[in-house]
Amino acid sequence: MVSAMLEGSRARYEPCKVVAEIGCNHMGQVEIAKELMKLAKEAGATHAKFQKRTPRELLTEEQYNKPHPVPHNSYGETYGKHREFLELSKDEHVELYEYGKEIGVEWATSVWDVTSAREMIQIPCNFLKVPSACNNHFEMLKVLRDEYRGNVHVSTGMTTKQEIEDVVKFFEETGQAKDRLVIYNCTSGYPVPFKDVCMLELVRLQECYGHRIKEFAFSGHHLGIAIDIAAYTLGAKWIERHFTKDRTWKGTDHAASLEPPGLGKLCRDLEGTYEALTLKSTEILGIEDEQRAKLKYRKK
Repeated sequence: MVSAMLEGSRARYEPCKVVAEIGCNHMGQVEIAKELMKLAKEAGATHAKFQKRTPRELLTEEQYNKPHPVPHNSYGETYGKHREFLELSKDEHVELYEYGKEIGVEWATSVWDVTSAREMIQIPCNFLKVPSACNNHFEMLKVLRDEYRGNVHVSTGMTTKQEIEDVVKFFEETGQAKDRLVIYNCTSGYPVPFKDVCMLELVRLQECYGHRIKEFAFSGHHLGIAIDIAAYTLGAKWIERHFTKDRTWKGTDHAASLEPPGLGKLCRDLEGTYEALTLKSTEILGIEDEQRAKLKYRKK
C-alpha cells in the first residue's frame, strides 16, 4: 500500500517549468530585452516573461502626475511618464515573441488592464499572466477568459481567500478553470523574508482547488533559490523568479532579481530534484553493489 502511495506521488512530478520574469528590467529597450531573453534561455529557463501596461488607463490623473516614490529609479519626471518610458509597444512584444521562437524560449507577459490584455491576446503565446495587483479586475479577466484561448496564470499575493475563490468561480462559470487556470502562491514584497513566504499556502491551495483548476505555481520574491526547490517538491509545476543581467542597474526590480548565474543554479537544481524524485528500481542499486560487497557487515 505504501509503495502504491509513493508511486502515485512520483507520478505527479514532471520537469519544472521556469519563468524568468524580466518584467521592465529591459529599461525600455528592445535590444536589452532580447539580451535578457537569450541569457534566460542559456540559464535553462523555459519562458521569458514581460509586463504590459497602459499607464493612462491604469493610473488616475493624480497617480500619473505624481513623482516616482524612489526618484533615483525613475525614468521620467512623473510616475506616469516613468511608466510610459518603460512600456514596449505591441509590435515590439511581437518582435520579442518571434525572437523567443528563434532562440528556443517562450515569450509571455503579464497584463494590467483591458487595453493591454486585448493587445497581447493577439500574440499566440502559451499563457498570459494576471499580476496580484489586478486579479480582482474582472473586466480584464473577462477578456482573458472569453477572448483568449491560452492558459491564464494568476498570482495571489495581497489577495484574500475569498478573492481567490471569486477568480476560480469566474472561470468555472464557463467551464474553463480546470483546463486553463494556473494559480500561483505568492507574497507581494520586494524582497520577501523567509518567514513571510508562507510556503504551506501552496498546500492549502491544492487542498482547496486541486480538482478545480489546471495547475499550481510559485512566484518568489525572496533571496536565494532554496525556497523554489521546496515549492517544486510541494507541487508547483511552474517557478517564476525576477531576472536581470545586473542587480545594480537602475530600476525597482533589479535588486530582487536573480542574475544569470543564480538562475542557472536554480534551473540546475530543479532538474536535479526532478531526477532525484524516484523510488529505487531494485532493493540494491547498481551503484551500491561494490560498496555493499566491500563494507556491509557480515556475521562471522
